[in-house]
Amino acid sequence: MHNTNKPLMLVLSSPSGAGKTTLTKKIQESDSSFKVSVSHTTRKIRPNEVDGIDYNFVSIEEFKKLIQENAFYEHAKIFDNYYGTSKSSINSIIKKGHNVLFDIDWQGAQQLTRHKELNLLKIFILPPNVEELKKRLISRNQDDKGAIEKRLAAYTADVMHSKDYDHVIVNDKIEICFNKIKELISTHLKKKN
Repeated sequence: MHNTNKPLMLVLSSPSGAGKTTLTKKIQESDSSFKVSVSHTTRKIRPNEVDGIDYNFVSIEEFKKLIQENAFYEHAKIFDNYYGTSKSSINSIIKKGHNVLFDIDWQGAQQLTRHKELNLLKIFILPPNVEELKKRLISRNQDDKGAIEKRLAAYTADVMHSKDYDHVIVNDKIEICFNKIKELISTHLKKKN
């Protein structure tokens, strides 16, 4: 799928637990032209994560230094931790002719939008409802009760920002949601070519 046009920057955002990480993996597995942008973060590494693959884990001091050096396309503080997309990692993906897949929140998406040179397609993923979201957060068993409450409290703010996206999809069934995303990518690429 190499073309001379600007690579596609696909932004997937959602409230925590709506399924964007699963969808990101599915897109990557189904289309080798997409490479996931590996964000920098100051949060603690989880047992199943690998530094440099899931995230680039850095100290708060390192992160703040990168902000001062203007090294990020976007960065935000989310749930007491910093997250950011480094320009150099995105540029190296683009140089290889790949499309870029962003798994970021609305704050990051807003900042990316300011970079007019990027060929963005922004999709917001919603859970069917807040009860389903709570069930998913509890069943994935990654957070303590306090963290789950924080994520649920952020849900309303997240949903308000969905209007800033090109498309909003409800993730009721993962396969249906995934197919809708594939259709949107294909339509977007046809328009740009």
